Amino acid sequence: MPPKKIAVDSEKIKMAIRSGIPLSITTYTLPHEMEAYMSDVLTAFLTELNQEQMIQYLTYCLNELTTNAKKANTKRVYFKEKNLDILNEDDYSIGISTFKRDTLNNINYYLQLQKKEGLYIKMLLQMRNNKIKLEVRNNVELTFFEYKRIHDKLSRAQQYSSVEEALTQILDDSEGAGLGLVIMILMLEKIGLTEDNFQTLSENGETITRIILPLRDEMQKQISIIAEEFIKAITDLPQFPDNISRLNRLLSDPDSKMSDIAMQISSDVTLTGELLKLVNSAAFSLATPCSNIADAVKLVGIRGIKNLLYSIGSLSTFANVAGNKETLWAHANKVAFYSYNIARNFCAGERSIIDDAYVCGLLHDMGKIIFETAHPKLLERIMEICKNKDASQDAIEKLISGVNHAEIGARVAEKWNFPDTITNVIRYHHEPESAPSELRKLSSLVYLADLIAHYQQDEVDFYQIDPEVLSIFKITSENQFKTISDKMLLAYQQEEH
Repeated sequence: MPPKKIAVDSEKIKMAIRSGIPLSITTYTLPHEMEAYMSDVLTAFLTELNQEQMIQYLTYCLNELTTNAKKANTKRVYFKEKNLDILNEDDYSIGISTFKRDTLNNINYYLQLQKKEGLYIKMLLQMRNNKIKLEVRNNVELTFFEYKRIHDKLSRAQQYSSVEEALTQILDDSEGAGLGLVIMILMLEKIGLTEDNFQTLSENGETITRIILPLRDEMQKQISIIAEEFIKAITDLPQFPDNISRLNRLLSDPDSKMSDIAMQISSDVTLTGELLKLVNSAAFSLATPCSNIADAVKLVGIRGIKNLLYSIGSLSTFANVAGNKETLWAHANKVAFYSYNIARNFCAGERSIIDDAYVCGLLHDMGKIIFETAHPKLLERIMEICKNKDASQDAIEKLISGVNHAEIGARVAEKWNFPDTITNVIRYHHEPESAPSELRKLSSLVYLADLIAHYQQDEVDFYQIDPEVLSIFKITSENQFKTISDKMLLAYQQEEH
């Protein structure tokens, strides 16, 4: 009976692409069904990005790199069993002379030894900053002899103009001769890449082989055209509420008095109710409930009131348009709550971060909400314009499904004259390392809150969260992360009920 095919989770792949988070698959023995699964995931990933022209070449590269990683792991257990020091030049020569023959004759035995030793092979895929990263890792570091061998093969690949020429000229049977590596470099050249797109390094006990591929220019151009057309068409969206725009002007006037601001808010019954509701929510943790606007204004300050107004204004604006908003707003509210609580617990003394965390969390996915609530006629019009500009149906659908939603959301925030802080956190909430330096921590905080919410829905795994972001908040293990996540969820559920 043939091994069962492993199903590919296409939703997880889409989520990873939209959020710029990595996908990873780990195996210890690399059985055939795992090789097939890795290839299927790579194919689905590239297809989702409209990069089908790369599938054939990258599948070959992936198979070559995972096979090499498995061989490197097998070599470690083989040398260990023979009592040979893999780092010693004489021992290396002795071991490698019999390695291929001995292991091929008894491969399952050596694969089980690898598994027992915890030696893994890991594939990692990520789409970020318009670049695709394909990595194969295994948890043994390269020896000097192996590194030299790889370098020699990379140099040799430059001598050949085609795969056929390489096949006829390379003859060396000691370790497969690295012929596969030479062919791989020649295949990468076929899709316009050079040796610079390929890296091999050893660090922290791992050997990492990395291929970096820029997104095809044509696809980037198409997404840019569609996004631009959508931005132009956004004039059809409702304007930001007049009462809130007036209040914002008052709040921005240095001569305004707190009493004037409180009076202006109090004259709007709906706004008064919403503001008191927000101020008295668990997010603000007031010792005693606040019952009047004058106190609310004093408690949260000008910046806090402004941020609450952006929240209320956005909520009321999107409430007036059609579309399925319920799930998106439920996620937005949760991320707002988590952002604020992360800020209070991890950013004590950083007043501006604490003040801005809630509103940035609430509005981080504004671009997605805009797509979800856009009038069908608006989408039809954009599709028509884009078709006339030779943009593919696939590219249009990718954009509407959420690719580039951070940039769309930021552009709308600019149209509504939101502060740079909110606009840029919306823009960089999936790639906080690209945010302006003064906003990197706040963007990282919203990124973390967003992924905690997705983690609770089993939509992302812990390994997919950027280690740099985790280190900012001193999170060092999944257990610690899960404890934080569980406490956040419990507090949020108590707040909801």
